[in-house]
Amino acid sequence: MKMKMVTALFVLSVSATASFAQTGASDGSQYGHGEDSIRCLKNISIYTEYVKTNNFKDAYTPWKAVFDETPWVRVSVYTNGAKILRGLIATEKDAAKQKQYFEELMKVHDQRIQYLDKLNSIVKNPTSKGSIIGMKGHDYFTMGGKDMKEAHKLFKEAIELEKDNSDYFVLQEYMDAASQIMKKDETYKEHFIQDYLFASSAADGALKAATKENDKKMLKVAKDNIDAFFINSGVATCDNLQAIYAPKVEQNKTNLDYLKQVISVMQMLGCTEQEAYFAASEAAHAIEPTAETAVGCGYMYYKKGDIDKCIDYFDQAINLEQDEVKKADYLYKTAVILFSKKQLSKAKQYALKSISLNGNNGKPYILIANMYASSPNWSDEAALNKCTYFAVIDKLQKAKSVDPSVTEEANKLISTYAAHTPKDSDLFFLSLKKGDSVTIGGWIGETTTIR
Repeated sequence: MKMKMVTALFVLSVSATASFAQTGASDGSQYGHGEDSIRCLKNISIYTEYVKTNNFKDAYTPWKAVFDETPWVRVSVYTNGAKILRGLIATEKDAAKQKQYFEELMKVHDQRIQYLDKLNSIVKNPTSKGSIIGMKGHDYFTMGGKDMKEAHKLFKEAIELEKDNSDYFVLQEYMDAASQIMKKDETYKEHFIQDYLFASSAADGALKAATKENDKKMLKVAKDNIDAFFINSGVATCDNLQAIYAPKVEQNKTNLDYLKQVISVMQMLGCTEQEAYFAASEAAHAIEPTAETAVGCGYMYYKKGDIDKCIDYFDQAINLEQDEVKKADYLYKTAVILFSKKQLSKAKQYALKSISLNGNNGKPYILIANMYASSPNWSDEAALNKCTYFAVIDKLQKAKSVDPSVTEEANKLISTYAAHTPKDSDLFFLSLKKGDSVTIGGWIGETTTIR
């Protein structure tokens, strides 16, 4: 009864269009001519009903006729066609038939691109070439394509065309394909790093441009997966980067773009003590001084034990950096270096400057606390020297109040340093008690409260 009703409805629709098809159609008609247009509409009606019930086997023949004879009749010929062929590939046992369906699936995307302008002219929401190429790459990658370089090529072309509109699955499958290429080709490691930077940057751009919550969620997952492919690849180690980049830096001493890439990757992975990082930074700094290159040179001279040159380069980085949060970080790192060389007063100055630019970072406060604790003696009175630890605890309390991420570390240090504060009996002979203020002398110069 249901099939009879479908047939009856189809006959009514065909009779209403048949006279137009026979007398009004001209070259270029999307439905074909005369009886061709009637057959087209009949086949569309038949395969559409079969697709609704996932009966892809019976949908195939009428769909294929429409696909071959009237290639721009409607966009659903391509969306339904891809669905039909995916279903057939998934259930087909015969390898030759599977291959045939796979090749036809690829042709669906190619033909859609071929007739894209005409197809876009008959819909309200046009489709972009890049999105179709991305879907072709997805189908190639997931439905039987064997050459990962071909999948990688399709994904890259799609991302380059779509940019911030790239689909989340295209981004993460691009990185997946790159990972599979690298597993079979050891020489691909450096290119794999470039693939990661490309995919990561594209994912960041797409995530920033996304307006729908679900799109944001899926792009965030894609970004995490891209990072995971890179981290789990085995390439993302400092020793590997040193081996990859050391000879290339020497060959590219005047290639600023390449040097910047090396610096960026090695900073991102925390490989700032490798010779390749130092060499790239020094070469790039000679061409175009930036905060990043100055920091690289600073680390190089720190490793060599030349603290004066190290601090000079960090000062250059601080002066060159425009972003206040990054500038604050450079100030903090300079303070850490100075502290390591027992230049406490100067280290404190840099830490305080860091705090003035980014008061939400608890690390400079913890650094100052540790500096105070490392040099508590400023008086001939042992009890007063122990009061330094009250100032230490002040800084640690401040650290966790502005930056919850350092709470655990701050609490452990408070517990440690609290044991060094003076006893009431120690202070009694100095006429001091809980609640009194005491000024810590020397380079510290802090007023604290006894408790």
